[in-house]
Amino acid sequence: MTNARVTHGKLALHGGSPIRTDNLPYGRQKIDETDVESVVEVLRSDWLTTGPMVAAFEDAFTAVTGAKHAVSISSGTAALHAAMFAIEIGEGDEVIVPTMTFAASANCVVYQGGTPVFADVDPETLLLGPEDVEKKLSPRTKAVIAVDYAGQPCDYDGLRALAKKHNFTLVADACHAVGGAYRGTQVGTMADLSTFSFHPVKHITTAEGGMITTDNADWAERMKQFRNHGITSDHRQREKQGSWFYEMTELGYNYRMSDMQCALGMSQLAKLPGLVARRREISQSYDKIFSELPGVRSLVVRPEAYHAYHLYVVRIDESELGIDRGQVIRLSGPRASA
Repeated sequence: MTNARVTHGKLALHGGSPIRTDNLPYGRQKIDETDVESVVEVLRSDWLTTGPMVAAFEDAFTAVTGAKHAVSISSGTAALHAAMFAIEIGEGDEVIVPTMTFAASANCVVYQGGTPVFADVDPETLLLGPEDVEKKLSPRTKAVIAVDYAGQPCDYDGLRALAKKHNFTLVADACHAVGGAYRGTQVGTMADLSTFSFHPVKHITTAEGGMITTDNADWAERMKQFRNHGITSDHRQREKQGSWFYEMTELGYNYRMSDMQCALGMSQLAKLPGLVARRREISQSYDKIFSELPGVRSLVVRPEAYHAYHLYVVRIDESELGIDRGQVIRLSGPRASA
């Protein structure tokens, strides 16, 4: 919201003076010379894809998250798809997903022939909680996808207890939450599988790309084959073995990341703590500003959550503000202040 500032007692939306004449971008990557040099080094090497940087990036990601295994993949959507493949979602299976999410969180279930079942979110946090999940459980429930919406981790203690009680797999769509934590535990280890996105609007970027973390070695191996057409070995593995032979044991996809992307990812990953800290600093400024605006409320952040702030989300009271959400969006752009 670019024009939401009280000027002489009047909101810009109501005729006051705007503080900006252009929109804040939805997201913008931060690339510096170390990132560029990392990619150039790969360009000058013998491997552009399926090379040594893939495993190096995966190892670096496990070091940051504390997970035992990390599988790099071509996007956050592909990460969700691979997770559904790993746990063998298929026809007749139900997977509970929150109503407040991106399309990929539900589409990945459909890709595998399963049925997404939508559960409500807490209106104060927009997060899926155990109470909402329990209402939607059925004998066909095989998994739950909890979305760390805007960067705040869900109640994983409650969700894990429910998963244990009802024997379903818990998947974290942590695409908004890399660098976040819940009760001192890093995002990436709180669910059975956790998925991440490295799109340019996210905290760190590989241009396009994603990752899945898990402590289950069998699932990790299934996902590595899934990203490589369902083939049991990749080109670099065969070169090391001096072998030309490979088998395709299941139907997979070309969901690989290149060495160039992984090199960029490793360079970006080193900057993650500082990038998250800066987002949190900006969020504190927003907290103060929005607390002074009538009809505008920020989402609730639970004290046990370390919010990574992919997004800063506000709710509006249309009756108090005097205009609806659509008007806020239309009036907050540069055309409205021209």
